[in-house]
Amino acid sequence: MATDIQDTAHAVEAAAVMELLRARPRLLALGEPTHGEELLLEVRNDLFRQLVEREGYRTITIESDCLAGLVVDDYVTSGRGTLDEVMERGISHGWGAFAANRELVRWMRAYNDGRPASEHLRFAGFDGPLEITGAASPRQALTALHGYLAAHVDSDLLPCTAETLDRLLGADDRWTEPAAMRDPARSVGRSAEAGELRLLADDLRALLDEQTPHLMTATSPEDRYRARLYGRTALGLLRYHFWMADTSPGRLARLVGVRDGMMADNLLAVAERGPALVHAHNGHLQRNKSTMRMGGLPLEWWSAGALVSAQLGDGYAFLATALGTIRHQGVDAPPPDTVEGLLYALPQDRCLVDAPRLATALGDTRPAPRVSPYYGYAPLDPAHLAGTDGIVFVKDAPQG
Repeated sequence: MATDIQDTAHAVEAAAVMELLRARPRLLALGEPTHGEELLLEVRNDLFRQLVEREGYRTITIESDCLAGLVVDDYVTSGRGTLDEVMERGISHGWGAFAANRELVRWMRAYNDGRPASEHLRFAGFDGPLEITGAASPRQALTALHGYLAAHVDSDLLPCTAETLDRLLGADDRWTEPAAMRDPARSVGRSAEAGELRLLADDLRALLDEQTPHLMTATSPEDRYRARLYGRTALGLLRYHFWMADTSPGRLARLVGVRDGMMADNLLAVAERGPALVHAHNGHLQRNKSTMRMGGLPLEWWSAGALVSAQLGDGYAFLATALGTIRHQGVDAPPPDTVEGLLYALPQDRCLVDAPRLATALGDTRPAPRVSPYYGYAPLDPAHLAGTDGIVFVKDAPQG
């Protein structure tokens, strides 16, 4: 058995990834089982550099605010701003503080320096403007979409004025009220104003689509791409706020489902621009349903990876990352009868495992699910092996 498993392991290199996939997918996703481990981000950086330089990938997109990500994209393509400013403003969830994320952005800027725009490497966030404690106001997305249309479309076609949007939006802290995540009554998401804004956002997005022939000649591809991003985000945020105000048992499941739906829409838009590399938690990128406990309730929903895979087919590939130990978080050596335990017995500190071949090598042997003592780490589900193209296994994650 050990010999068979060893035969499924390769170096974590671009050539090995492409050999495993046998064709370049439009979206090549690399997951991680926990956030905040510098070593995992360094492994990502090294692999993504190789895939950019050797396989022609031209966008890197990560689990970060899609609107904030425009700041990073401006920096890596034009040098606008400083690296310090970009890391503070352009990457959400506090992840701009990680050294490996900073190095990724610095390298992307250096890669683009001196290259023509047609060869530039682009950056994108594909998460919504969301945090665990709540969601952003739809103001930025709505007003940007309205402003774009107002500049290029007959004013008589607009469903409202900028002043109407401002009145309906009100103060932004109504939308960002942190207590609303636990108390639906504190959410503005089902107010009369929110309902009207949702209809207007839908009309603005429909107008954007209806005016496509004109806008294709009147504006740049980049401006149109961003306008569509604003439209998706405005509607997604208003939908998210609507479900924050819900009092039914399905509230939390709907919230996590809306979030992954927003992620999927953003990934599909990124894929339209060309081949892209994706990085996020395994749970967002897997082809299977995602599960977690929140508020004491078990939740399940279709992940962004499942939604994207259903549309792109072989154009989507998913590599899960698995970890042996995170000792500083209380995650010690895995039991030998788990997937992580079988891989931990291999001699390599890190390796790329052919997941379908591993499943074949295991035959009728069914690995036990690993139980994590650390809530922030999600072990591999053995039942997901067949839906995973490969596993990047890292034996030990040292304390940063």
